[in-house]
Amino acid sequence: MKSIYVGNIPFSVTENDVRDLFGQYGSVSAVKLIQDHETGRFRGFGFVEMEDADAASAIEALDGYELSGRPLKVNEAKPRAPRPRY
Repeated sequence: MKSIYVGNIPFSVTENDVRDLFGQYGSVSAVKLIQDHETGRFRGFGFVEMEDADAASAIEALDGYELSGRPLKVNEAKPRAPRPRY
């Protein structure tokens, strides 16, 4: 499985919308749209998990794809850098 970062997602889009869009390129195992911990509002980005070959096709096809007037930023997700504890 490969994790795909999806940025610049319109605020009106749902997880099902993202699943349907990426599902055109293969089987989607998970979609997670990120919300602000304090306000609960969608932050405009998320992650999609797909099989490696399907993920490569989706990344190539959907990077720059215009969804509700906004060009998506789609690439392979990078591991999260450790954050310092306070």
